[in-house]
Amino acid sequence: MATTHNEYLHDITKRSLTQTFIEFLKAESFSGILLFFCAVCAMIVANSFLSETYFWLWHENFGFSFGEHFYGFRLHDWINDVLMALFFLMVGLEIKREVLFGDLSGFKKAAFPVIGALGGMVVPALIYFGLNYNTDSWHGFGIPMATDIAFALGVILLLGKRVPMALKVFLVTLAVADDLGAVIVIATAYPSPEGLHFVWLLCAVVVIGALIALNKLGIRTLAPYLGLGVILWFCVHHSGIHATIAAVALAFCIPVKPKMQSQEFIKLLDELPQNFKNIEKNERKNILLTHKQVQLLGTLARDSIDVQNPLMRLEHALQPLCAYLIMPLFAFANAGVDIRGEMNFSIDHIMFGVFFGLVIGKPVGILLFTFLCEKCKIASRPAGISWAYIFGAGMLAGIGFTMSIFVSNLAFESTDSQNVAKVSILLASSVAGILGAMFLFFIGGKSLKKSAK
Repeated sequence: MATTHNEYLHDITKRSLTQTFIEFLKAESFSGILLFFCAVCAMIVANSFLSETYFWLWHENFGFSFGEHFYGFRLHDWINDVLMALFFLMVGLEIKREVLFGDLSGFKKAAFPVIGALGGMVVPALIYFGLNYNTDSWHGFGIPMATDIAFALGVILLLGKRVPMALKVFLVTLAVADDLGAVIVIATAYPSPEGLHFVWLLCAVVVIGALIALNKLGIRTLAPYLGLGVILWFCVHHSGIHATIAAVALAFCIPVKPKMQSQEFIKLLDELPQNFKNIEKNERKNILLTHKQVQLLGTLARDSIDVQNPLMRLEHALQPLCAYLIMPLFAFANAGVDIRGEMNFSIDHIMFGVFFGLVIGKPVGILLFTFLCEKCKIASRPAGISWAYIFGAGMLAGIGFTMSIFVSNLAFESTDSQNVAKVSILLASSVAGILGAMFLFFIGGKSLKKSAK
């Protein structure tokens, strides 16, 4: 009896631990933790006996040869240009969803976080540009403009009830607006060194026109959009604009309206139980479903897809792929810097520009612009959020990481400059995350004590 009881307790414990682990993996904060883990692993490997293999791997060609021609890219380019296009597709879908239905859907709702995001981009860019004015590194101003939503949201979620829900919504909305700004900066400020190729650019415009036409014609199946999206990526890649912009353009063309209206689907659900029971009443003992019952279930499965919003369906499909594969792989491939040898941190003022831009420029810019926004009566703070909370969220917005590293690869051709920028990003993001978390923890603790009284 005791053995059976112990086995029962063991099973319960095992199930609870498994469930806890699954819930942890599904938590929004986990993607930020996984990113940090991959970045740390990249730095460890890049400075270990595997260093040579690590850097050799990313420069290896991956593709196939046909005759004398090779079709493919370096592994590093597959990750940064191809896989990250899927990440930018998800970013574009998030932006479109927020603009149509979310916190960016109306001027009053959008103004406060959007103006905050604008301040969080302008002030860091000015700090970097001011420190690197009249040097060859001035065009790295886009590096401290970015915010890594996964990291920032991960930190704020770990703070739990110490942070009001309204602040979490503000930070997410600000980060989405920041992503839109980053996309615009990438598209306009960092074209190919070879210049624009207008024939390919014209082809890209034609493909976008075809995508818009599909949307206007009421095509709700995702396959033709994704097929044209691949062609669009190819055209933009050869046009001189970074190929990930094609993914954002594709996202804006994905339809919102589903094939089937929810009222029709509800009617089907209401009728299904009775119809299912009425089929072959005399064969209830048969454990196999009848042909008509299988057809009915097939109709339900098909209609359950048709009633879903195509934009949301694609976003939900991409979210785990980006969170658990693409972004961690990007972090592992790009965060590794060999610091065992001599690094020239005095290349212009890249390090100071990135560090001060993210750690100081972000919170100051967000606080300053939102303060002016409220004083000029353009928009007001969300209820229950003090200026101290806004400043704390601004500090967390200084976690640049993914987007900042991505921009640094575009901003500098020199490996030395890229390495200095990456080390600065990692250092600044760590400092911003720690200071922001400590600040909000302290402020949140005081708020909890007040509410307890």
